[in-house]
Amino acid sequence: MSDLSSLAASDRLIVALDFPSAVQADQLVDKLQGVVSFYKVGLELYTVIGPDYIRSLLDRGNNVFLDLKFYDIGETVRRATRQAARLGATFLTVHEAGRTVSAAAMGCAGSNLKILAITVLTSMGAEDLAEMGLRGSVEDLAIQRAEHAIAQGCHGVVASGFEARAIRRMAGPGPIIVTPGIRPAGVSEDDQKRATTPAAAIKAGADYLVVGRPIRDAKDPTAVAISIIEEIKSGMAVP
Repeated sequence: MSDLSSLAASDRLIVALDFPSAVQADQLVDKLQGVVSFYKVGLELYTVIGPDYIRSLLDRGNNVFLDLKFYDIGETVRRATRQAARLGATFLTVHEAGRTVSAAAMGCAGSNLKILAITVLTSMGAEDLAEMGLRGSVEDLAIQRAEHAIAQGCHGVVASGFEARAIRRMAGPGPIIVTPGIRPAGVSEDDQKRATTPAAAIKAGADYLVVGRPIRDAKDPTAVAISIIEEIKSGMAVP
């Protein structure tokens, strides 16, 4: 567990607003009011409505994880990161490649924005790495990228529950670990190849969990969110 170990279980759940419109996103936000206060806005929703929706979420007292996965020349990343910081987002993702991380760290200087480096996408497995010409295991690559990103000044990483423990062991208690690909027990993994349960991810060292489809597609999203928060609490319990 990191130095965020005192963080409440409900504050550790980040719900992904993977929708093509603000109307659909707001319907879920309204249903989860009072239960969830941290939302991830990714490429789909951001492309449709952009900064204005981020501001509307913040104005309603929510935190925003801006999952845009920046990857470009350093100056472009630095300037774009500065704009994300001005928006008031809590987290911003960038790819761990070249000078992307260090440029993002420069762009958020003096703000509250935290930079998270992508290690290995949870939809990827060993065969995908082989197709890309990358050698070694998924865990080895995730640790290598995490170590390099932290050295470049990022505040944390995005990593699956399978790699969280090894990254925590390598990095210590300081860096933030955000784990996507979360699936409650008995729920389909969909296109996630390295999905883990909420309790398992927290026990492995994750600080925050990103949950999308299990909540978004549920008949009762609020009930599922509450259930996941309870699973997070069980993962936080001292054995």
